[in-house]
Amino acid sequence: MENNNSTNSSENKTNTPPQKADVKTIFESIKAFFIDLLDIRHDTDKKATIQDIKDSISMKGHTAWILVFSIVIASIGLNVSSTAVVIGAMLISPLMGPILGVGLSIGINDIDTLRRSLVNLGVMVGLSLLTSTLFFIFPIFQNETPEILARTAPDVRDVFIAISGGLALIIALSRRNQQTNTIAGVAIATALMPPLCTAGYGIATLNLNYFFGAMFLFTINTIFIALATFVIVKFLRFPMLKYINSAKRKRIARLASFVAVLVFAGSIYMFLNLFQENQFKQHAQNLINEIKESGISIIDEDADNISYENKYIKLVVYGNKLSESDIKKWNDRLPDYGLSGTELKFQQGIDDSDLRHEVKNLSELYAQNQKIISSRDETVKEKEEKIKLLTQQLSSYIDNEIPFIQISKEAQINYTGLANLSYAKTLQTNFESIDTVTVFNAKWYDTIANVPQQQKQLKNWLKTRLELDTLQLINR
Repeated sequence: MENNNSTNSSENKTNTPPQKADVKTIFESIKAFFIDLLDIRHDTDKKATIQDIKDSISMKGHTAWILVFSIVIASIGLNVSSTAVVIGAMLISPLMGPILGVGLSIGINDIDTLRRSLVNLGVMVGLSLLTSTLFFIFPIFQNETPEILARTAPDVRDVFIAISGGLALIIALSRRNQQTNTIAGVAIATALMPPLCTAGYGIATLNLNYFFGAMFLFTINTIFIALATFVIVKFLRFPMLKYINSAKRKRIARLASFVAVLVFAGSIYMFLNLFQENQFKQHAQNLINEIKESGISIIDEDADNISYENKYIKLVVYGNKLSESDIKKWNDRLPDYGLSGTELKFQQGIDDSDLRHEVKNLSELYAQNQKIISSRDETVKEKEEKIKLLTQQLSSYIDNEIPFIQISKEAQINYTGLANLSYAKTLQTNFESIDTVTVFNAKWYDTIANVPQQQKQLKNWLKTRLELDTLQLINR
């Protein structure tokens, strides 16, 4: 029997294709590598994570003051449109605590922590709105900046940011050695504080659209961060809170499950709604681009002209008026762009052909003036070149001139018998080249006995004084 079994085993091993075994081994190795690479269960400190989140829920004392001051800093950053200031405020704000507490408490069936988290979340929101409203209530701080306008309406991408940020945050918090840089980065990326400040701006300026839009953005971030926390808590199998009363435990478990389902369903609904709105606006923009490429001039493009709620697109057209057939053609093409059930409104004025003719005349006049200016520029440039050339020539002439007045005074001192001295430059030629020669004329008093000797000394002195190789001195 043993021999037969050994033989069968040997036959099975022999019958297994070696290539198939190698592929299976490689696949198992890759699978094991990725499991080890992506496993977050290792090095998880569940007890410390629960305690850390519970400790960060409270919004009173120093935490409340930190929240107030961070709201003030963020409001200033939004007012001056400074991204750096807003980021600094998000780094010091304690907004994450109650939100993480909501996700954790639902995940571990801790109704007391859930109640405490919701109360502190409400306090946090109320305190933030009060602080930002008091800041923006002053008229000098009520200008609409790009940083404020960017937080007045949510986008489908904000959902992905909130989910990714929440997942990264709870994973970083669950480590034995918490990754502080990850926590700080999530605080910046999820941007909980700017929407609250913008909502306070909406209250201060009585702009309810800004208020509701900003609060919707804050709600989306809050729900999806809490949802991400709940998912990771369940995935890591955090210990469920045990109650002595079994009926109470079941009731709390049902309540927590109901809240979790409610939050999840609301999250899915908001995500789908935002996704559909984003798709609608993208399709509308594609249609607008196509209309402009066809030669129709559109002005006053504004986000308010595309309404997802009322399903209409309003376009302000200038230039030649569109005919009824053109308007019907574009309305008929709406389904091609995924805009079925949408109304395309063309807003047109009276025929402005006279105005466009006047604009054309002004454009031509402007072009002519530009040509005249260019021509004048060329003339000025030529004159500047001539002035530069003459300046160079004058400078060269001055450099070649000798200080005759100074020379004559020195000569009179050195040679008391000198009665008269004159100077000139003459041109000489040997019919092969032309040369400039410096010529002096000297006249002596009749009382001077040795004139040739004086003449020779004067010539040598002039050559040395003027640093000239050639010089003529004529005696008159």
